[in-house]
Amino acid sequence: MTVRWPAEAIWEAVEPMLPGFSLEILPTIDSTNTELMRRARAGRLEPVLLVAEHQTAGRGRLGRSWDSGSGGRDSLGDGAQAGAALPSLTFSLGLPLAPADWSGLSLAVGLSVVESLHPALQLKWPNDVWLHDRKLAGILIETASVGDVRYAVIGIGLNIAVRDGTGLRTPPAALCELLPEVDASAALARIAAPLVQAVQRFARDGFAPLRTAFHARDALVGRELECSDGVTGTARGVDAQGALMVHTAAGLKKISSAEVSVRALVPPNGPVPTGPVFP
Repeated sequence: MTVRWPAEAIWEAVEPMLPGFSLEILPTIDSTNTELMRRARAGRLEPVLLVAEHQTAGRGRLGRSWDSGSGGRDSLGDGAQAGAALPSLTFSLGLPLAPADWSGLSLAVGLSVVESLHPALQLKWPNDVWLHDRKLAGILIETASVGDVRYAVIGIGLNIAVRDGTGLRTPPAALCELLPEVDASAALARIAAPLVQAVQRFARDGFAPLRTAFHARDALVGRELECSDGVTGTARGVDAQGALMVHTAAGLKKISSAEVSVRALVPPNGPVPTGPVFP
């Protein structure tokens, strides 16, 4: 089965926003993020959307792999076997970027993805898309500095089909549970242009204007958390720079390091707060 990608339609929508933009679709590669970082370090800084139908060495945050096998260590698939519909969508957007403050970029990207797909989707700080406490998508952002230019590579992996969750840290979710008619190519068509708009808006305005919209999709707010740095407490939303705020026994603590992982414990007794809880 040959995937029919909406390449021309995406190019027509994005190129006016990103002059020189191109879209590439590869049948297989080690990792779309790795490839764009290689290109950036070699001085190739043009804006590009790189899509892989199959990844052999997909990567996630904190060095985790994106493994399509049953023994995978994270909840994102790497692609499809030849002749089958793609069980996941994996792509990276690369472009020169110069925001005044990079804080909150992964949150802005995640917000764009969920708003492009379905109202039921939530965001788990700092870089995951969740459906009912199961991981639907992950985001990996890397940058390379070449001369005076800083090049951003924004990688997204999205489960399209139901997959085996054996051995995974977080149970996987699939887009087909919400949108059975949306395959990988249709999902890309929904996500691509709004993502470019969101990244450019972030570069101009930062994360602060998105804080309320993020709160409405926040999967952690009001829940008890356990952080890899030993912090425990109740999630109180994010601040204007996208840092996670946790109410601990010692007071309010802000977590901004991308090296800290966060685990939500069982939901609190009673309803999760729906109104603003951040100061």
